[in-house]
Amino acid sequence: MVYSAPEIRTVNVTRYVTPLREGGSLPAIAEADDDFLYVIKFRGAGQGIKALIADLIGGEIARALGLKVPELVFANLDEAFGRTEPDEEIQDLLKASVGLNLGIHYLSRAITYDPAVEKIDPALASVIVWLDCLLMNVDRTARNTNMLIWQKELWLIDHGASLYFHHSWTNWEEQAVKPFVQVKDHVLLSRANDLEETGKRLTKLLRPKVIEAIVNLVPGEWLAANSYVSSANEGRNVYIEFLNKRVAASDIFVKEALYARKSFV
Repeated sequence: MVYSAPEIRTVNVTRYVTPLREGGSLPAIAEADDDFLYVIKFRGAGQGIKALIADLIGGEIARALGLKVPELVFANLDEAFGRTEPDEEIQDLLKASVGLNLGIHYLSRAITYDPAVEKIDPALASVIVWLDCLLMNVDRTARNTNMLIWQKELWLIDHGASLYFHHSWTNWEEQAVKPFVQVKDHVLLSRANDLEETGKRLTKLLRPKVIEAIVNLVPGEWLAANSYVSSANEGRNVYIEFLNKRVAASDIFVKEALYARKSFV
């Protein structure tokens, strides 16, 4: 499988449909000028632009590994948008989110993955667990799976809680080679029985050129908004180096996942 970085489309948000009151980020379903519906992740929400960066990078890495992810788009929010919104909290959020946000194609009539109902193939479960260990994604638990069943297939959504090193930006080199201890709470860990062979295969897919192509999708203005870096290029290079180091050290987080699995088998 050869990964080709997509041309991320830019759409203009034309209609705010309904908020999705999940946690403190207040994503929303909105319509864009291409007549499609998207789940919009707003730059003015709690975790700010860094959550959008994590969602974009995480989603495209998942796609590079052959997993199903809804189309990601840049969703432009005009300054005039939302002035008539009666909810003050939502109006404030929209005002703080003028410019480029992240949109995820809305999968109409999709249902939330329920581990008690749907049994995921162990090979697929192993890929997803490996991915989340790589990304340090703390948000794929039984309480909040961030997976949907749509047209009888499993789709991954919401990687905004990944790459949490970037919220402090300190010791990122050390963070890159740390085990991911939160894997013990992963909703698919008990099904992931092929982590070692999966890791060997996936590290070959995530070559440095693939990582670079994915990180290069991140808009420069998002990267430049990081107060911990002096320029967008510096921020981009850190993400690239962090991910390359993490891929190279994947044996470390695979061992942690295997250790955590012992409580299930």
